[in-house]
Amino acid sequence: MTISPDTSTKRDGVACLLAPRSIAIIGVSQDFNKLNGRVMKFLLEKGYEGEIFPINPKYQEVGGRRCYPSISDLPGPVDLAVLSIPARMVADELENAGRQGVRAAVVFSSGFGEMGEEGKALEEQILDIARRHDIRLCGPNTLGLINSFEKVYATFTQFGMGETPSGPIGFVTQSGAFGTAIAALARRRGLGLGYFVNTGNESDVTFADVATHVMADERIRVGAGYIEGLKDGPGFVEVAKNALEAGKPFVVTKVGRTASGARAAASHTGSLAGEHRVFEGISNQFGVCRARNEEQMLDLVDMFSTTPVPRGRRVAIITQSGGAGVLMTDRAADLGLEVPDLAPTTKARLAEVLPSFAALGNPVDVTAQFISDPSMLKESVKAVLADPNIDIAAIWLQLMDGFVEPLTQIFRELLAETEKPFVVAWVAAPEHGLKALRDLGICTLRGGEPVIDAIDALCTWGTARDRWAADAPARAARVLPDPGLSGGRGQLGSDIAGACLEAAGVPLARARLAKDAEAAVTAADTLGYPVALKIESPDIAHKTELDGVEIGLADADAVRAAGNRILARARELAPNARLSGLLVQEMKSGTVDLVVGLRNDPVFGMVVMVGLGGILVEVLEDVAFRKAPVTEAEADEMLSRLRGAAILDGVRGKPGVDRAMVSRFIARVSEFGAANAAHLEELDLNPVLAGPEEIVAVDWLLVEKQEQE
Repeated sequence: MTISPDTSTKRDGVACLLAPRSIAIIGVSQDFNKLNGRVMKFLLEKGYEGEIFPINPKYQEVGGRRCYPSISDLPGPVDLAVLSIPARMVADELENAGRQGVRAAVVFSSGFGEMGEEGKALEEQILDIARRHDIRLCGPNTLGLINSFEKVYATFTQFGMGETPSGPIGFVTQSGAFGTAIAALARRRGLGLGYFVNTGNESDVTFADVATHVMADERIRVGAGYIEGLKDGPGFVEVAKNALEAGKPFVVTKVGRTASGARAAASHTGSLAGEHRVFEGISNQFGVCRARNEEQMLDLVDMFSTTPVPRGRRVAIITQSGGAGVLMTDRAADLGLEVPDLAPTTKARLAEVLPSFAALGNPVDVTAQFISDPSMLKESVKAVLADPNIDIAAIWLQLMDGFVEPLTQIFRELLAETEKPFVVAWVAAPEHGLKALRDLGICTLRGGEPVIDAIDALCTWGTARDRWAADAPARAARVLPDPGLSGGRGQLGSDIAGACLEAAGVPLARARLAKDAEAAVTAADTLGYPVALKIESPDIAHKTELDGVEIGLADADAVRAAGNRILARARELAPNARLSGLLVQEMKSGTVDLVVGLRNDPVFGMVVMVGLGGILVEVLEDVAFRKAPVTEAEADEMLSRLRGAAILDGVRGKPGVDRAMVSRFIARVSEFGAANAAHLEELDLNPVLAGPEEIVAVDWLLVEKQEQE
């Protein structure tokens, strides 16, 4: 819905931040060239229609408006206060603003949490004031925001000095300087930003808070974000989910691909749950489009704001350079886009309009001959877009300074005469040529690879949107199991953990706990031979690392001997470990070793992981993460994301696995995690043996959250 003034007595604080009906500028300067004069300058020049209250005891008036000595002197409450004052003065002025009924505040000042312990204490102080007065606080250490629809310029950024036409793109950034650079690049490309918001230190208002409101605005069709670190993972998930359901692409560049955010963990799942991997998995799950850098972010935003989603991933490439066509085809193959051969009827149609030396396959090389006869390009594009095996076309051009007008006319006619989407890669394009195509609403990027990358993002997002809609009944019908954990016990014994998992429908190999080797023989007689024998201890997370596992034990003598060996080795190699005895387990087999696990992520909460490799998972690192719970369709998509996914279909004579069964297994584990999110720290099922008829976990490690001291 459009953010606009409402008639309620108390508006939402973030709405007051983004679309205030009145603004007080604390610390305003009469010199509009100074940073603390720019807010007033922008509001007046850009035509803000709300009330403006300059605040500074040094002046009687600023910009032709009465200037008040203090916000306490205002005739009534205001929606937004902009604090352009030194950090040491912020607390007192924010207190005054709170007493005056201010609903939101932007604090430009630096010198807070980013400056060390003293700054953190000062930031906590102003946050306490804001919470006490129910003020939503943007910053500190922010350059503020622009809402170009309502002409709100609560910022000192130099981006505000130029033209800032409104448009269908909402941009939220955690970096001020880098965010300004991205906004400036967007303006050069002719991309209109409806919102530009820098969240600064995020002491209160987070990236997710702002993005929620921005993406809910009906005037916004595409969201973009620059992220350095998330404070509100669940909020980010809600933004992404709501955007997907609303059909609004959400493009994000996130820096920091290291595992610095991961805590030390006992399980493989925990040790592999780095910040980047988890964020990437959740982005894939909820249709967030990842951009490598600022240029690609704007490529994707440009594509999404101009180009309809094609029906499939089949691309036709039309160029005036055979080399460019090969480069684009190679990139398409890298990304899993199809560049199919054209139908015979299409080739025949091309042969009628192109010279004999032109390439009529896919890519189509129209050669430089089309310069003398521009209709060649138009008819070639029409021919390939009419091909039933083509979903979208990419057109590559270079230079053409003297041919902008005829090219513009060609593309104008193509828009009118074709139904399928097309995009343009125009290398070294004349600026007036780029503007002409942008005015037509045609996505025009700087080169072949950027166009192919953007087409891939467009198709991938369309698939995510359709998959999410198709999976809605499964999400609605999902019922989580009863929680089986109570918390505070740390690593659970295999018998207790196994009972919890089996109650949740997770298939495990049958097992019995035995206190010593003789008891292990009795348990093996009950289970049936052969069996596996494992050391059991709350202090030993990975049994194989202490040589604490022996398998294929065929009779009582073998079990007795192995049990004594395992216990002796454990006492020698882990003398301080508490030994619970031996776990006797039936032998199982499969064609593929998997690991499936859960992790209570510090940012996103409960996440589920699947990976290939069993005990080698940390070497192969072929894993996929998602926010728990997942449906069976989402679990299958996780499997498809694995680099070694082809192994699941069978290799070198081995049969493949039942993927539906594997997906069901992952879904059940994820539901167990979601049901026990309050008490579960991590779960490792490793290895999980999958085959054509069965899937079963043969080893499990479950760790509850420890009680807080």
